[in-house]
Amino acid sequence: MKDTYEKTVISKATIDRLPLYFRNLRLSQEGGIEIISSEELGRRLGITPEQIRKDLASFGQFGKKGVGYYIKELISNIGKILGLDNNWHLAVIGVGHLGWALANYSNFDSLGFKLVAMFDTDPNRIGQCIKGIPVSNLNRLKEVMQEQTIHIGIIAVPEMYAQEVADQLVAAGVRGIWNFAPLKIKVPDTVRVINEDLSVGLSSLSFYLARQTQIR
Repeated sequence: MKDTYEKTVISKATIDRLPLYFRNLRLSQEGGIEIISSEELGRRLGITPEQIRKDLASFGQFGKKGVGYYIKELISNIGKILGLDNNWHLAVIGVGHLGWALANYSNFDSLGFKLVAMFDTDPNRIGQCIKGIPVSNLNRLKEVMQEQTIHIGIIAVPEMYAQEVADQLVAAGVRGIWNFAPLKIKVPDTVRVINEDLSVGLSSLSFYLARQTQIR
């Protein structure tokens, strides 16, 4: 399977749909379903079965014609494609309301991610624990990151501090950043960044709701 898709350019849209397939397949498995067709999976996700088959075909041959996909097997294959079997270590930087909520997210472990460290500069937060993990002073970032072999840093600090924190994460050797600050941070090409700007999502929702109101 590896040789099949490493030489092929996979679109971002295809990659973005894989987690949707993975999540829905896990829910189906929890519901006791063992086999699912592309038609049924597409119906649940609002994606055409043709698109699902095309996406999966980018990574190899899955399922049996006239039968469908064996859910357990497909979950394992998609998990490997997404790299969820690597046991990635996470650190949350900024333990305010958002950082606290992210640190308490219950599905990290089940997805193959492990929260191992948290950082803040507020003396009232430093030393507090979430799930047995203490909040460390931000000035210990590099030291703790090297001790814990942290791969992904989650930035949940105010916008004005986001670039500074990103620079510290890069200097400490982080490989990926999940950025929740409403700022496009600058990092070397060797570091992958995913931005989650909550204001953009809400503004887009507002756009559609406003036009629905006007139509009425």
